[in-house]
Amino acid sequence: MMRTNVASNGEIVVPGELSEKLGFLPGDSLDATIEAGKIILFQSPKTQYHGTIITEPMTGWPVLDFGPDAPELTHEQVREMLADFL
Repeated sequence: MMRTNVASNGEIVVPGELSEKLGFLPGDSLDATIEAGKIILFQSPKTQYHGTIITEPMTGWPVLDFGPDAPELTHEQVREMLADFL
């Protein structure tokens, strides 16, 4: 069991170790409920982004485009995703 505190504005921080195990990212939404006197948190469904293949204007190469509202990925996140394919 891990301990956390309630801030003066009511915010509760999910301990880093738990966040990592559950794959939480900054900005993720959680749904909360109370069951038998306990606070239960559920990961909210993540928005599904639908990509299309477009031609990148500078290089002429095909690239995936997920639109302007899609989250930006860091180089590290892309590297981790591609590690399975290399």
